[in-house]
Amino acid sequence: MAPTRRIIGLTGGIATGKSTVTDYLHDIHQICVLDADSYARDAVKPPSPILNQIFQHFGKVVQTASGTLDRGQLAEIIFADPKQRQWLEAQIHPFVRHCFEIALAQNRDRLVVLAIPLLFEAQMTDLVTEIWVVTCPLEIQINRLRVRNQLSQAQAIARIQSQSPLSEKIARADCIIDNHGTLAQLYQQVDRAIA
Repeated sequence: MAPTRRIIGLTGGIATGKSTVTDYLHDIHQICVLDADSYARDAVKPPSPILNQIFQHFGKVVQTASGTLDRGQLAEIIFADPKQRQWLEAQIHPFVRHCFEIALAQNRDRLVVLAIPLLFEAQMTDLVTEIWVVTCPLEIQINRLRVRNQLSQAQAIARIQSQSPLSEKIARADCIIDNHGTLAQLYQQVDRAIA
């Protein structure tokens, strides 16, 4: 009998440290990591039909002079208006799911990590066999997000609140990675979880 395939869905809140964990899994443990954010960027590369739909829906305000997506302008709109964010996600999530399905069918590794920030929101839990949630205290999350994205306190909080609460994700997790300490402490948790 063939061994069961292990597909980890790695999620968490924005700026909780998901990329740090996936980089470590890929670089140190040599595990294949498939990334939802990368697929979402592919979804809006010119001349994609999804990009054209976005331009038609939001207008020239989200289009750069070179015809690419102005991510900053789009972010301002969607994080201020949940209905607009839901419209955008309805365009992009099916594309991202399709990319995961193709990649999983082509990849034969026994252990694969799917990095999906909106794992629950995008209803992609059926793609994975276990769920890891990377978490940290809210104050740390806000500070990391402000520094990383050059955001105001209000902008950072709006982005955090646009996602499902971390407490809900933690309640549905098979593994919780607590990222409020040192990098060494973070990596120790990952090492134990992957063993």
